[in-house]
Amino acid sequence: MSKALIDHGKSNFTFVGSNLNNQSCNGAVTVQTEGHGGYLVTDLVGSGMHASELPKWCDSNKADLVLMQFGTNDVWNDRSPSAILAAYATVLDDLRAANPNVIVLVAQITPLNPAGCSACESRVVALNAQIPAWAASKSTSASLVSVVDLHSAFSAASYTANSTYTADGVHPNVAGAQLIADKWYSALIALGAP
Repeated sequence: MSKALIDHGKSNFTFVGSNLNNQSCNGAVTVQTEGHGGYLVTDLVGSGMHASELPKWCDSNKADLVLMQFGTNDVWNDRSPSAILAAYATVLDDLRAANPNVIVLVAQITPLNPAGCSACESRVVALNAQIPAWAASKSTSASLVSVVDLHSAFSAASYTANSTYTADGVHPNVAGAQLIADKWYSALIALGAP
């Protein structure tokens, strides 16, 4: 996505975060992110194992615009949509505490068909169905919350191990990551950012 922005003459942006994402693919630039492999959003809140990290991320980054793609690991670990959405609300509250005007684009997550989890995709569908209403209820004139449908970038039935877009039915390969980046890019452009 950073490469697409640059290729289209967009330069008024800086990616922020505590992780260096050395993309090194197709000429993409290296960027900072708060992407943390294996994390559950439900572990970032309350007494969760990563709860102390969330306020630090928000305070140190003070992002103007956040692309939030959380929930895959929660669904995989059979967390309920209500628990995931409650965690989203806490994340949003912390982001707004750091920047009251933050814009949040929240993803309807990609398909999920790992070996040994025949119920995963139906749980993804259940979560994704509730995200638009959650976003609408949280969006304000000062701090927009908008939905980006990443799920529809793929055919859920074909997002399985050793398929075109994923090796394991969970993590996208380069082709899958490109489709996700295209969706985020389109959402940014539609928003008029950067």
